[in-house]
Formats: sequence, C-alpha cells, structure tokens
Amino acid sequence: MNRMAGDRDRDRVTVAVREVVGRILPALPPGELRGDRHLRDLGADSVDRVEIILAVLEHLDLDVSLARFSELPDIDALVDVLVMAGRTGG
Repeated sequence: MNRMAGDRDRDRVTVAVREVVGRILPALPPGELRGDRHLRDLGADSVDRVEIILAVLEHLDLDVSLARFSELPDIDALVDVLVMAGRTGG
C-alpha cells in the first residue's frame, strides 16, 4: 500500500473516531480530543469506552475482538489498531 492510501485510511479512521466520541461525549470540547490522550482522560467511563469502540467498528464495518483494545495507551494507538484491522480485513 502506498503512503497516500495509508494517509487516507488513517484520516478516514480518525474522522470516524472523532465523530463517534463527539456523539458519545457531547460535552467534550473538540480541541480536547487529541491523539495523545486516553479516552478515560477525556471523561469516558468503561461503558462509554466500549460504546465508542463498538460504534467505530460498526461505522467502519470492521470485526475486531474487544480484547484487542484493552491495553491501548491513547487515541493514536486506537486509530492504529483500526487502520491495521481495515487493511487486514478485521
């Protein structure tokens, strides 16, 4: 895969994550949603985090085990997992 296609994949996933997080955490100022932050640090409790992951997976039509997301340090790592899952078919 060439770099431009990889950048488009990452951009598409990032947009999906931002949309879903904004919907589930409507009080979160958009500027607070940065790649170096963990969803927990943004006020998402464990139920919110599962809901965010499930909604993003549905939005992107991906099938990935929730266990894959349990130890991610930040939103950038979440996006990385989703991009890779999209490239490998889930």
